Amino acid sequence: MGASVLIVDDAAFMRMMVKDILTKNGFDVVGEAENGAIAVDKYSELKPDLVIMDITMPEMDGLQAVREIRKQDPQANIIMCSAMGQQAMVIDAIQSGAKDFIVKPFQAERVVEAVNKALK
Repeated sequence: MGASVLIVDDAAFMRMMVKDILTKNGFDVVGEAENGAIAVDKYSELKPDLVIMDITMPEMDGLQAVREIRKQDPQANIIMCSAMGQQAMVIDAIQSGAKDFIVKPFQAERVVEAVNKALK
């Protein structure tokens, strides 16, 4: 069984796409969350090896969620997802402790490469 992953995105179809890419590549998707607040709760409950987190979400955005998760677990492996043109937010995310970022629309190879890199 591969590394455990929590997928966080407010769009169900994006979660499904990422889950599909990950499961086909041997990763174990242990949970999904549609906003940062739920992600923080699920992180403490599931203790996944990795989180793939969207930046722009309702209630609590990805940047805030990264900071909260890193407070709980300074070693947390988090990869941010962003749409094109969110460069400033991506820089913020990396400074907040994200390991990498992937750009939507996702390319399967890039997702797998980022996950493998973050887990090393």
